[in-house]
Amino acid sequence: MCIIGDKRLLLLTWGLLLALLISMAFAAGIGSVSIGLDSVWKIISFKALGMGNIDSIPLPLVDIVWDIRIPRVILAAIVGSGLALSGVIMQAAVQNPLAEPFILGIASGASVGAVGTILIGSMVIIPGFALGVAGGAFVGAILATVGVLLLAGIRQKMSTVRLILAGAVVSALCSALSNFIIYMAGDAEGIQSAAFWTMGSLADAKWSGLLLPLVIVAVMAIYFLSQIRVLDTLLLGEDVAMTLGIDATQKRRIYMACIALLTGVLVSQCGIIGFVGLVIPHMMRSFTGASHRKLLPVVILFGAIFLVLADLVSRVILPSGDLPIGIITALMGAPLFMKLLFGKSTNFGG
Repeated sequence: MCIIGDKRLLLLTWGLLLALLISMAFAAGIGSVSIGLDSVWKIISFKALGMGNIDSIPLPLVDIVWDIRIPRVILAAIVGSGLALSGVIMQAAVQNPLAEPFILGIASGASVGAVGTILIGSMVIIPGFALGVAGGAFVGAILATVGVLLLAGIRQKMSTVRLILAGAVVSALCSALSNFIIYMAGDAEGIQSAAFWTMGSLADAKWSGLLLPLVIVAVMAIYFLSQIRVLDTLLLGEDVAMTLGIDATQKRRIYMACIALLTGVLVSQCGIIGFVGLVIPHMMRSFTGASHRKLLPVVILFGAIFLVLADLVSRVILPSGDLPIGIITALMGAPLFMKLLFGKSTNFGG
């Protein structure tokens, strides 16, 4: 393990930011149609900044880069940073190194909402307003999290163990309900669409859908960066938190609500993408240690890089079509997590 100092942390942060920009530029140029980095830069400069001209670049290539790949790459960076941030907060809040954003049944709840919308039809929550797949997934994720919080707080004081057990119960229930809906549906195309969604995909990324997840991730990142002292204290246990005047139970409820909102928005945009919130925090903790002052900025940036590269692989690994990104993150994340698990300590809470 190598715990870095403040100067090296600053260099690492800037290095990761540069690596993120480079990886996003490469991802925008690579695909079934390869486009040079110079052309990608010209298109971005012209479209975003009004600089230069793109007369020498064929119009189809401009549309591919600006309307298809750039929104997808940006969404991958947003989702990756958000899921990695969620993983860090979950691991601190429940004091469990195996915690991830979906431990509260958020993924399973989102699956029920999305699968129900795909196979049964749009849900009408408000008269005159029908929820699509993204809206159904978000509502399902929020309802599942509310159910977990209610179960964990029934009759007894909410604890980390009760949160995890309640999450397991709600997750199993929602998974069974999703499977029941799929089994009873007679729409083969809808079943295939539901299965693809539950494995994660960024293929539907559009400029119009980037603002909400970007704002939510940015707001949550700023909020949790202001909670560094509390997060460090939660790792030490409730007794230490009480001694320092911190209401661990109340903070845990607030953090769980924030993570439910964050993960619900992200899942509604791209489906279920596992392992990001579990693996990335442990990888970065190996370098920075358990201090959230050092950990959070690095995790946010590396999570974005990881998912941008994973999405790139999902686009190019098959000769035609996309492989669900959830498969890629699992294939990339599982070996990395095994190395961390059976290698040196990751300094969780140490």
